Amino acid sequence: MPLTVVVGGFFGDEGKGKVISYLSLVDKPDICVRTGSINAGHTVNLGGRTWRVRIIPSCFPNTQTRLMIAPGALLSIPVLMREVEETGARGRVWVDYSTGVIEDRHVEAERSDEYLMKTIGSTGQGVGMATVDRVLRRLRLARDFKELSGMLTDVPREVDESLGRGGLVVVEGTQGTFLSLYHGTYPYVTSRDTTASGVLSEVGVSPRSVSDIILVFKAFVSRVGAGELPGELKPEEAEARGWVERGTVTGRLRRVAPFNVELAKRAVMLNKPTQIAVTKLDALFPGARGKRSWGELPAEARRWVNWVSEELGVPVTLIGTGEDAMDMVDLRRGEAA
Repeated sequence: MPLTVVVGGFFGDEGKGKVISYLSLVDKPDICVRTGSINAGHTVNLGGRTWRVRIIPSCFPNTQTRLMIAPGALLSIPVLMREVEETGARGRVWVDYSTGVIEDRHVEAERSDEYLMKTIGSTGQGVGMATVDRVLRRLRLARDFKELSGMLTDVPREVDESLGRGGLVVVEGTQGTFLSLYHGTYPYVTSRDTTASGVLSEVGVSPRSVSDIILVFKAFVSRVGAGELPGELKPEEAEARGWVERGTVTGRLRRVAPFNVELAKRAVMLNKPTQIAVTKLDALFPGARGKRSWGELPAEARRWVNWVSEELGVPVTLIGTGEDAMDMVDLRRGEAA
């Protein structure tokens, strides 16, 4: 009963959408479950096309995978319906009866809160305010909206039954470890726990069901909004290195810093991964761009990957080398680093 959890190791923006879309095409999971909410966007590139999704699971490129939204997640109905059409996923998307629904009043309340918007750097998507309503037991859930009636299911039961049949389930975490409400750089964090254990809780699956935890790091660190970022580079230095990026949801310029091994070690401690994925290796080593086998990577890139694995004490098994989902060196089977 294999269950794989994918979580971010830094402040989000690590490339989880790329990793999960790759897994969807290669491992062909039966179910992919999205946690989190619409304030976290995942980018999927495949065959020259780009999708930026905020609630649909990033496994959508595999048309045989059932796409589910966890009971602990928060969705916006307009965002969900738009993404169902954009990804061609009609008939494959299922929402748990207890998934929370963000309404216009949550967005308005959040955007009028000066502390959240200016001090914390909220994305202004209404996620925090909807979470407050959920804690106060007054949030409306998916089962309360007729627009969702044809998409409702019991996600924990679906996951449990799939695992019982020997099917592969992929659980898609959002944001990153250090944006966790409990384990991150509080108060400059999101409104949920973004670690592997928090993600499992949102789905409603026991830790005993987990076979793999994949912790995703980018070859450099980035974050959007306020909060500490050790080793932060000035914008001109980031541009010189080719590390200029913008947030998927807000379009805000991402602050960047070199790969931080101490932060990575703490993320490993908090998540206890069985594997590590590193994306954007080509941002450090341009000669790695587009390579799909270990032997094709430049020698200095291979040494850097081995250093990361040795420092963290966890094997690096997936190495992203470009934007396309299939630009990946996969060391899980056969070829060894």
